[in-house]
Amino acid sequence: MKRFINWGLKLSITFYALLHFFTYFYEVEFLLYLLSASGLLTILFTGMMLTVKQFKLPLFLFLVGVTVLIFSEGSFIDGLYNGFLQMRGIIGLLIIVPMIGWVLREEPYIEEVLAFAHKGIDSSRKFYFGIVSFTQVISYFLLFGSIPMMYQFITTILKNQRGEAWENFKGTALLRAFALSTMWVISIPSFIFAVETMQASLWISVLQGLGIAILGSIVAVIFSYFQEKRYGINLTAALKTEIDTVLRSYSNKEEIKKKVIEFVLLFVTLFGTIFLLHATFSVNLMLTIPIVVVIWTCVYYFVKKRMKNLVRETRRYYESGMVRQSYQLCILLSAGVLIYGLNQTGFGVAVIAGIQYIQEILPFLNFLYLLPFIVIFLGFIGLGPLTVMVLVAGLLESISLPYPPELIVLTITSGSVISILLSPLIMPVIVLSASNGLSLFKNGIQFNLKYAVVFYIIVQVYVQIMIRVW
Repeated sequence: MKRFINWGLKLSITFYALLHFFTYFYEVEFLLYLLSASGLLTILFTGMMLTVKQFKLPLFLFLVGVTVLIFSEGSFIDGLYNGFLQMRGIIGLLIIVPMIGWVLREEPYIEEVLAFAHKGIDSSRKFYFGIVSFTQVISYFLLFGSIPMMYQFITTILKNQRGEAWENFKGTALLRAFALSTMWVISIPSFIFAVETMQASLWISVLQGLGIAILGSIVAVIFSYFQEKRYGINLTAALKTEIDTVLRSYSNKEEIKKKVIEFVLLFVTLFGTIFLLHATFSVNLMLTIPIVVVIWTCVYYFVKKRMKNLVRETRRYYESGMVRQSYQLCILLSAGVLIYGLNQTGFGVAVIAGIQYIQEILPFLNFLYLLPFIVIFLGFIGLGPLTVMVLVAGLLESISLPYPPELIVLTITSGSVISILLSPLIMPVIVLSASNGLSLFKNGIQFNLKYAVVFYIIVQVYVQIMIRVW
């Protein structure tokens, strides 16, 4: 029975992805019904594979969505049909994006970049800023998988350094870096979903998010300086010793230079192709990105003459990778049913009325002051960044707000940043705690609360100034 469930789950996810891309170009009503049915089967097979306790979040979202559909106007069957199609774009993106990580695992790019840039990271401040910056770039390839990979990489360099001071140094750099990446990295599903749903300019959203991320990185370095002072240890001296030891194994300067150039080309070709196609053809971003990722990955393996590796990775992903994705996919499918149901009710009107009421009582506050706290609250009840973005942006889509869509995207993603930094119930903090052995509370709230407050203030100063300028 378990084997049948596993087989059915892999097949239903595969059909959902294939039918999504096919029906985008050739819309056939019968195939759309099959696409919706594949979504339902994905939920059923995942629910059969997991226990009720493990499946409680998608089950809760689905049951609430079904309840809303029952009491909303319109056909219940049509509601389910459209609900399972609501998130098709982001699900297609989520299934394909992990392919980027296959490329990064083919060569020791991270180690070579460190060896190349060692003169620029010879102090604790420079090293911290370098890790924060580079982790954001690696997040482009590995999403939150960048946290355990970079943690193991840094630990390999600092293998002789132990204690809370060093774990604070490593952990805050990695967690803050990944959190900041969700404001501008276009392979992060939550960011691209917000941009697409709010119909914001991709260029403005990325540049705006990148600017705030750079400010956030600088503030993170300042906080790390005071943390080092508080712990009363000299991290720079130990860092120099450890880095010099590691660099002795990298004697081939030409090979290092070659790998660094290769890594830069990989980043530029992927990042640039997505931007170029989107700007030239104005194609849906959640369609452009997966298509580019598939072609880019295949070209890489072809140029490297490693097509056997591509076949091996594809088989491995089909056998086990997609099954690991099923929980997240079920959350999105269930959220789609809920969002579609809410949009069939007067929920949007009620939200607008609530916003107007708050502004009448507190005229100095506008909605963008409060929006991040909605995202943060949802993060603290266990909803991950993508799920939160799907719920919040999906509902805001049906509401007319008097603000530029790029500012709404920035405000939502800033709430996501703070949620990632603080919430002990979502994956980034959980993954970091599994890596360094510290408690969820320490890695999250204890290490990052003050930083999160300062970050919120920075974002709101920018947002409120831009509202007045606009």
